[in-house]
Amino acid sequence: MLGSLAALSLKVEGAEETKEVLPIGPLPDSKARIVTLDHRFEKLLPMNPVIERLQTGSTWSEGPAWNPAGRYLVWSDIPNDRQWRWLEEDGHVSEFRRPSGKTNGSTFDFMGRMVCCEQTGHRVVRHEPDGSLNVLADQADGIRLNSPNDVVVHPDGAVWFTDPGYGVPDPLPQKEAIYRLDPATRVIERVSTSLVKPNGLCFSPDFKRLYVADTGTQQPQTMYVFDVAEGRRLTNQRLFAVMEYEGMKAGPDGQQVDAEGNLWASAGHGPDGINGVHVFAPDGRRIGVILLPETCANVCFGGSRRDRLFMTATTSLYSITTGTQGAHGS
Repeated sequence: MLGSLAALSLKVEGAEETKEVLPIGPLPDSKARIVTLDHRFEKLLPMNPVIERLQTGSTWSEGPAWNPAGRYLVWSDIPNDRQWRWLEEDGHVSEFRRPSGKTNGSTFDFMGRMVCCEQTGHRVVRHEPDGSLNVLADQADGIRLNSPNDVVVHPDGAVWFTDPGYGVPDPLPQKEAIYRLDPATRVIERVSTSLVKPNGLCFSPDFKRLYVADTGTQQPQTMYVFDVAEGRRLTNQRLFAVMEYEGMKAGPDGQQVDAEGNLWASAGHGPDGINGVHVFAPDGRRIGVILLPETCANVCFGGSRRDRLFMTATTSLYSITTGTQGAHGS
């Protein structure tokens, strides 16, 4: 059905040229794209939910992060070395930063500062209010990092991030790992090397658990959960879910939790019928699926009420208004 829709020309501020792109607006087959597998999912969406395409024209969309003070979303187009901004007020899209260091995952900390994983510089940086750039991490044990991928901030100020080897030729300088940057000492601690390729990560609502996607070569690809001991150590690693559905396999990537502790996980690089967002209850049961027409790389909650799920999917930015709220920042 989507293939029969007439394409239209969209020009956004910062785009290099006007070209034929996917249509902007509600997906006419939204109802068919939302699959309820458990009654718990029904409570997480309003009546007649609609999936919207808010922007298109990127090459690989990633790293959405919501700024509550400015009421805007920032996300990356990694191959084109830029970040976009979408304004809640009127839906205006403009180029936010270019070059962006090929930023991948991003978040805003509890002081409203933007923290980004830069692929080009193999580093994690923080953009300060005065416009300066603060390099938080670019090496561990005196050796440069691989390619920081996703990042979250703990209430104690610690910055947690994953460092797989995407975009870096072998041999990698570091064992692929999960790190914690101590806010007081600025010491970078390697908290886990147990996953093949640690990718997207997020905390549970109470910050007592950490969910991490593993996008290594194992099939099906998996998501794990750890207990967070004393706010600084990872213990009790266990399998949380696998990205396999109706006999199809896809890769997990970015993920977020809602206020009830449900995990909203992106899925991509699979056949039609699995790519999109898969929602898992705290017990690991898949309770619903939001199918997208493109591979979904990452998600975050935002909007004035924190009830809007933003989804970065290949060339486009999508959103859906939910019946819940994000547990905390992106």
